[in-house]
Amino acid sequence: MLKKAVRIKRSEDGNITVEFVILFPLYMFFILGVIEYAMVSIQQAMLDRSMDLVVRDIRLGINLEDTQHDTIKDAICDNMVVMQGCSNNLLLEMIVQDPYSGVNLPEEATCVDREEEVQPVTEFQSGGSNALMILRACAKIDPILPTTAMGRAVSGDDGLVTLTSLTTFVQEP
Repeated sequence: MLKKAVRIKRSEDGNITVEFVILFPLYMFFILGVIEYAMVSIQQAMLDRSMDLVVRDIRLGINLEDTQHDTIKDAICDNMVVMQGCSNNLLLEMIVQDPYSGVNLPEEATCVDREEEVQPVTEFQSGGSNALMILRACAKIDPILPTTAMGRAVSGDDGLVTLTSLTTFVQEP
């Protein structure tokens, strides 16, 4: 019996299996975290790009009949290809600012609250000619892999990822 125990102790069969069982979950968590971060980065870049395209159209006066909240929101969502449920998750703020008195913008962006049916009231003013406009978009999205460490890191207290984009433009006459 003692000889069998010594032989089992000296045997090196299964060493690779033990290393695989220990290291494979670590590699998988790392790879899944990278995928989560990449998807959030792509969605943020697409939101920024969409905002830039829509503001360019507003400045040039093309493709948009009016500069109302729903029209701008629909135009931004039309340019977004990766965000699921864009029209339900996107909230816009547009504020007229005096360019000579500094910017008075709240630090926290107002975002969609999925818990409530009534959405928060945001400031959305169309300015006159040569008015400095600040347009801020905020979207809440679900992380792809919320159980990974990166999914928990990029999401907020409510378990959703908050994407914000800010741009300014001058309303030409």
